[in-house]
Amino acid sequence: MKLIALVVAMLALAACNGGDSGVPATISQSASETRPIPHWQAQNLAHRACPDVPPGQVQCQALILNNGPQDKEPGWGPRDIETAHNLPSSTRGSGEIVAIVDAYDNPDVASDLAVYRSHYGLPKAKFYKYNQDGQQSHYPKPNANWGFEIDLDVDMVSASCPNCTIYLIEANGFFHSTDIAKAEMEAVKLGANVVNNSFECSANCFAPEAFGAPGVTYVASAGDSAYFAAEPSRFGSVVSVGGTLLSRRGSIYSEVVWPDTGGGCAPDVTKPSWQHDPSCSGRTANDVAAVAWAAAEYDSYSYNGWLTAGGTSIASPIVAGAFALAGNATKQDGGKTFWTLSDKKRQEDLHVISSGSNGCPRRLRGSYLCTAGTDKFGTYSGPTGWGTPNGIGAL
Repeated sequence: MKLIALVVAMLALAACNGGDSGVPATISQSASETRPIPHWQAQNLAHRACPDVPPGQVQCQALILNNGPQDKEPGWGPRDIETAHNLPSSTRGSGEIVAIVDAYDNPDVASDLAVYRSHYGLPKAKFYKYNQDGQQSHYPKPNANWGFEIDLDVDMVSASCPNCTIYLIEANGFFHSTDIAKAEMEAVKLGANVVNNSFECSANCFAPEAFGAPGVTYVASAGDSAYFAAEPSRFGSVVSVGGTLLSRRGSIYSEVVWPDTGGGCAPDVTKPSWQHDPSCSGRTANDVAAVAWAAAEYDSYSYNGWLTAGGTSIASPIVAGAFALAGNATKQDGGKTFWTLSDKKRQEDLHVISSGSNGCPRRLRGSYLCTAGTDKFGTYSGPTGWGTPNGIGAL
């Protein structure tokens, strides 16, 4: 009942008022422009695992729901995620490596992951932890805030791809983005073909080249503060993952836009050759989406056990695991696979999200860049991209 109440509260806020105002050919975005207070904050539904940071620093994306019980498993679990996104989680993924890049150390991540997987009947994890230099020792200093993010990331990769090998690469910190960039490069050196990034920077933290190694699929969360395209999800070499609200009636799952998902137009980023939407002169995000609210997480280091998590930090590692299930991450080019599918393949392999918005700025009301179901650019919408996985055929 608590989960249903949370979903109802968020659904009530998901619509964007107003009609089509005639979207200009070029959309502007500024990291310093006023951004609305997220619904999860305004309604006191959740709080950030990591404190807010000033522009130019890296922010972890995990949210902690305020009324989730800590004494029992409180949210969507692996079976829900597997079923809702129709993933072949139990039969594929063996031998695939998904790397997770985060800042600081969670010293209990391995034992927390073991509890999560045991609780849900998942096989024992093939899990390895490294520092940003590729060593399995001399880890960064522990940090309880990022510790929650770390547990969430490894839990969600486990949920979508329990047979995958998981590498956690811990950067020394987030104040100096060069540490995270080094961890990105180390993930590739260690042999990962999929690299997950559940963090954002509002502007000018990273060189795109840090997320551009050939033969590697980089996946990044779109953010949790509504319409905005942040780094690294705004880079053309990165799969930008938005979020949905998941609900279930009986055995049927359905999704709408999570109203606080990031995504939008980044006109200062060169438009990828495979994007052809009309109202953004630069990179349009997002490419794809997954559930981003009310997932179960186990964290004994930062907290006392089971909690309910929110944010696109749920969605991004789920999609990273799904790419590993597909087994062809080395052939991807950012989000190109979703933009170049035929209409028939999209209908077969993606759940189109046709309802909701991620907080349209006044100038964009009615635009596909912030509202699902407009049909102004096919079935695409900025908040949820081309949809959520319906199996692995789109990946």
